[in-house]
Amino acid sequence: MGETTGNVADKAPKKSWFKGVKSEFKKIVWPDKQTLTKQSIAVVIVTLVLGIVIYLLDYLIELGIGFILG
Repeated sequence: MGETTGNVADKAPKKSWFKGVKSEFKKIVWPDKQTLTKQSIAVVIVTLVLGIVIYLLDYLIELGIGFILG
């Protein structure tokens, strides 16, 4: 029970799955170098800005708690 027999029928779903994956990969539109560079720069800038905002908020909260607790 639950054992595989090694039939050809057992391998057919795997083959069709791989064929499906291969055909889906052919549909992918990869970005060109210029687009990739622009998007990478945007990600780095947004990450830096958010890091600075989080740092400032943390600093202000720390000051507020220090003021309240004395």
